[in-house]
Amino acid sequence: MTLRKGERATISIQEHMAIDVCPGPIKPIKQISDYFPRFPRGLPAAAARPAAASRPPLSPAEPPRDEDEDVDRLFGAYGASGPAEPPAPRPAEEEAADAEGYESDDCTTLGTLDFSLLYDQENNALHCTINKAKGLKPMDHNGLADPYVKLHLLPGASKANKLRTKTLRNTLNPTWNETLTYYGITDEDMIRKTLRISVCDEDKFRHNEFIGETRIPLKKLKPNQTKTFSICLEKQLPIDKTEDKSLEERGRILISLKYSSQKQGLLVGIVRCAHLAAMDANGYSDPYVKTYLKPDEDKKSKHKTAVKKKTLNPEFNEEFCYEIKHGDLAKKTLEVTVWDYDIGKSNDFIGGVVLGINAKGERLKHWFDCLKNKDKKIERWHTLTNELPGAILSD
Repeated sequence: MTLRKGERATISIQEHMAIDVCPGPIKPIKQISDYFPRFPRGLPAAAARPAAASRPPLSPAEPPRDEDEDVDRLFGAYGASGPAEPPAPRPAEEEAADAEGYESDDCTTLGTLDFSLLYDQENNALHCTINKAKGLKPMDHNGLADPYVKLHLLPGASKANKLRTKTLRNTLNPTWNETLTYYGITDEDMIRKTLRISVCDEDKFRHNEFIGETRIPLKKLKPNQTKTFSICLEKQLPIDKTEDKSLEERGRILISLKYSSQKQGLLVGIVRCAHLAAMDANGYSDPYVKTYLKPDEDKKSKHKTAVKKKTLNPEFNEEFCYEIKHGDLAKKTLEVTVWDYDIGKSNDFIGGVVLGINAKGERLKHWFDCLKNKDKKIERWHTLTNELPGAILSD
């Protein structure tokens, strides 16, 4: 090939791949796999580096590499030449730690979340403290995000059991230090429910975007003991609605009972409701509570709380007094119903509960404890039922 003055000789990519360009006579490369030795499965990453010592040097001019390792020595060190011994069992503590703070491919792309959980058994409350997140996935054009955290209880994720933190602007390492609380949580819930924690990016002009989530079975928690987590966020997992039995629940109500010797009457306190069924098109309700002490010949036992607008977890803190002799309470039944207030049409029945000597389970026990302990306020959570015997299903 004739070259003009000032021109450089060029080598095509085919020629470059077919020859060894080291000094010395040109030699064809026998096997490209010499540069990429195969290792048996299960070999640790430390042994997976290329070992040039297993092949002859390309030329005398190439200096030896200090970092190269003897492949045969590595094979012998990790048992490739003999039968592999079963790994020693890990301690239970180590396995538990791995389950709570494992490393995954999502850690580098979605981020990690630090939080703690506390089940207050005496007050039937689950306290969820969201501390901070680190290394969240950028969601906005400026390479940052506007993150917030929302909580759901599974099965039965809905607006009734949704809680969320405030939104922090333009950060991938937010610190919230917020405590969100679920009320009306029972020991049964702690056995069968799972807490879903999702991190999302808030957008003013579009739908909020999902970043990552984690799920904690509540049975991992011990009553009255705070448990701290630092977990890698995962991609969104599907929700199995076939096992969603809790959707049948109408909600729960916290009622206090006390027979006052001073007032010669029964004090009924309507404290709060939790996880009420949504009755309006906006996914909420406008709930209020009515109470009756039956039989009620004079039709004077009706009491009603104020209406709480657009909420499924209302807090009332109202108390009503029924003047009655203590000995007559054994013949009475307390009916408590929860309604959704509507303008221009009939109010919707959400659910109810009956306390009295004809009740069963916790409802009977609550009534009996009230009769047995004068001048002592006793609070209990009760599950609302869709059908209330003897109740008037209209307002």
